[in-house]
Amino acid sequence: MTESYSLSELGKCIKMTLKTAFSEPVWVRAEISEMHENVSGHCYLDLIEKADDTDVLVAKQKATIWAFTYRMLKPYFESETGATLRAGMKVLLLCEVEFHEVYGVSLNVRDIDPAFTVGEMAVRRAEIIRRLTDDGIVDMNKQQPLAPVPQRVAVISSATAAGYGDFCDQLRNNVFGYTFYTKLFPATMQGAQTEQSVVAALDKICDFIDNFDVVVIIRGGGATSDLVAFDNYNLALHCAQFPLPIISGIGHQRDESVVDLVAHTRVKTPTAAAEFLVARINDFEKNIDEMAQNVAFSAREVVHDELLRLQQRIARLGVVQRVCVRHDAALQHLTMRLRNAAKMAISSEEKRMALVEKSIEYADPATLLQRGFTLTTKHGKIVKSVCDVAPGDIVTTHLADGAFTAMVQQREK
Repeated sequence: MTESYSLSELGKCIKMTLKTAFSEPVWVRAEISEMHENVSGHCYLDLIEKADDTDVLVAKQKATIWAFTYRMLKPYFESETGATLRAGMKVLLLCEVEFHEVYGVSLNVRDIDPAFTVGEMAVRRAEIIRRLTDDGIVDMNKQQPLAPVPQRVAVISSATAAGYGDFCDQLRNNVFGYTFYTKLFPATMQGAQTEQSVVAALDKICDFIDNFDVVVIIRGGGATSDLVAFDNYNLALHCAQFPLPIISGIGHQRDESVVDLVAHTRVKTPTAAAEFLVARINDFEKNIDEMAQNVAFSAREVVHDELLRLQQRIARLGVVQRVCVRHDAALQHLTMRLRNAAKMAISSEEKRMALVEKSIEYADPATLLQRGFTLTTKHGKIVKSVCDVAPGDIVTTHLADGAFTAMVQQREK
């Protein structure tokens, strides 16, 4: 009969083989695909490995961090990396390889290397920034013009966040009495749902974009690890290309997320975001006041200069008036002389015209005819010489009281 093993015997054999092969814990590189914290304090992980080229799953294994170990590893990891263990994170774990006849192979996590994850996070963040830069959009939102008086504010935040309350109080109670109109678009500001939630809020704002001057993304306080959600390519892509300027106040002063990097303006806290908006309007008001003062000063200078010129003109007019008075008598004398000369010239011309009229009267053919002279015409033309007629021509002789027609019989010179 062929040698065989019972299932339990095979399991024990595998167990002994693995125990011999992995007598000491080994460091395992993997990505967390799923993670669950049990009420008992244990943490259960699904670890995976993907092919570099295609992201195809090439390995998968379950792992457990028992409560006693997890209570120590979790705060240590968070303090070193500034992030919490979560799905999608790449980790380097010190694991004991175990086999159970019922539950199969599992990894018992004993330690974690934060430096590995920090390096992976930095690489991932750098890759996101490189993609945004290559796409030519990393500074796109910074180029959006910020209104000089940004009073209509769309706010993306958690409705219950203390930071949102601080932001609204700061705007409402600003020392200058400026009025702001805010509209909250609620979103999840930490955890796995942050990307989807904030992008959805941006899409809603875009539907009413003409009603707003600026978008403010804020979250109050919280752990530095919560900022990991804002190192996200898709979220940064939406913020960079958004058609309104975005003010981000989502982290502490020392922390800068990728969303902070692509936003129009980055401030450290929600309160600082409110102070920025108030200061923006106050700067505009100061500029208006300064312009008004400059205009008033310029106007005073213009009025003063014009007054001086007017006074100078009045003084010159006084001189002109005195000159006019002096010349007025001479003008009146010249006027009188001109009037007398005109009268004499007119009288002389009248006499000359009378003589001309007499001359014309004496030269008038009618007058000459009355005096006994005659006027002979041939074919309507005056006969001035005997050469103008020939024997046989018909001529007309005009007298004072009529005319008669005759035929030339003889011409004598």
